[in-house]
Amino acid sequence: MCLAVPGRILEAKETDGMRIGRIQFGGILRDAYLDFVPEAQPGDYVLVHVGFAISRIDPEEAERTFQLLRQLGAIEEELGTTP
Repeated sequence: MCLAVPGRILEAKETDGMRIGRIQFGGILRDAYLDFVPEAQPGDYVLVHVGFAISRIDPEEAERTFQLLRQLGAIEEELGTTP
């Protein structure tokens, strides 16, 4: 099964001709490529799949997904903490 996870873009930069964003997923920070969503800017929420932002989403949808991931314990598992 493939899963895309919502995250908020904190910053975006260009490196070697590619746009890379620092993305916040709850309390987790990761880099992701932004080339598939050229309109995305810091502050926007995007769906990220295997290191690539694949679409922009609204903040309400992102928060609903974060709530579900928290209920499943997925965020705590990634952070190495318990709920």
